[in-house]
Amino acid sequence: MRKLLVFLGLVFLVSGISIGMIYQNHNVVKSVIYVSTEGDDQNPGTIDQPLLSLKAAADKATSGTTVNIRGGIYDEPLIIQHDGTKNAPIFFQSYQDEKVTISGRKLEDDPEDIALVEIDGHSYITVHGLTIENLTTKHDYKTNIGILITGNSHNITLSNNTVQDISTTVIGGNAHGIAVYGNEKIDTIDIQHNTLTNLKLGLSEALVINGNVSNFSIKENHIYETDNIAIDIIGYEDTANDTSQDYARDGEVIGNTIHNNSSYHNPSYAKDYSAGGIYVDGGKHITIKNNQVYQNDIGIEATSEHKDRSAEYIKILNNTVYENAYTGISIGGYDADRGGTTHSLISKNILTDNDTIGLEGGQLLFQYYTHSNKIESNEMTASSSGLFISHEYEGNTNTIFENNKYYLKNQILSRWLWNNQEVNSLKDFQKLSGNKSDAVIPD
Repeated sequence: MRKLLVFLGLVFLVSGISIGMIYQNHNVVKSVIYVSTEGDDQNPGTIDQPLLSLKAAADKATSGTTVNIRGGIYDEPLIIQHDGTKNAPIFFQSYQDEKVTISGRKLEDDPEDIALVEIDGHSYITVHGLTIENLTTKHDYKTNIGILITGNSHNITLSNNTVQDISTTVIGGNAHGIAVYGNEKIDTIDIQHNTLTNLKLGLSEALVINGNVSNFSIKENHIYETDNIAIDIIGYEDTANDTSQDYARDGEVIGNTIHNNSSYHNPSYAKDYSAGGIYVDGGKHITIKNNQVYQNDIGIEATSEHKDRSAEYIKILNNTVYENAYTGISIGGYDADRGGTTHSLISKNILTDNDTIGLEGGQLLFQYYTHSNKIESNEMTASSSGLFISHEYEGNTNTIFENNKYYLKNQILSRWLWNNQEVNSLKDFQKLSGNKSDAVIPD
């Protein structure tokens, strides 16, 4: 029996079937459904007699099923209908890396929200290797979404997908590339190796985790050339039905490449440089690590937009952040009516040539309500502004600076701005900030 199972596994691998179809815990090979633009929904769904529609495949894909989608353009949404299980998940994937496109080009632009891939209240689902594109709206109150996870969902993986050309054309409109909306409890979400680009987002974000969402991983994605925030992790927007759990938490943002995202040409922002590469807005216990973040408006930001709420226990570690227009890393609310940032760590980041357009954000920006944060072992190289750290607002408390290094180029005057006082030497900055353990400027 063991030899037979090994043989069957090899046959399936040679046929291009995902290794995920073989569940070693139970020694079972699960069912396979094929879909093709040349198929027929009356067919049995074999490779020789495939189904035609994604709808028919989703209807038939119960636990343990792999849906292999053949190359072509599918002018319909993929709406997941069933749950997998831990030992028998459901896979929707391109067959042998054929180019599979789910397109909204022929969908009517009615006022209702729409997602081209929707997982609403289902679990143990993987969506892999698809291109999701061409969904545009002109309606003010409609939200277009490439991939949506919502409802009571858990153990979802989105991998190696491309999401592009999702847009809104109206001022104040909304669109997302990938959206995880925790109205109910959502848990264990892996978003990895996806590409998101050419998104016209209005007031929304390319990739958003919002509300009652925990234990998520956003890893090694590439997000570029969008007109608003690339990754946003959000709390306190009345998304969750359970208000006590209305914030994203216990997540990681690791190894992503994020660049050329700016709200300047977004009609909803009136030439404002406000798009963050990675933004935590009210999330808790989030690790942001080993990301490349460059040529956005803001590199990395952690705060809360809601008064008396904070981003808490955020770790910003080992990121390379450079040439962002306003600032490299920012914490604290952007005005006195927002929340702030507490109990967070900014460590071992390389911040280079941020503050490129003279907005006085420096390499590291402190805004309102920043308390009990530690800044350690970062390397900062000032842009032509010479400004390393910018803090124009009083009210910062218990900030610790340790072992940071400050570099200047071309004999530019060094500058630190703290509690709205500007100084030009590290020694004077240490006096202002009350930290004497910070490093000297290297030779």
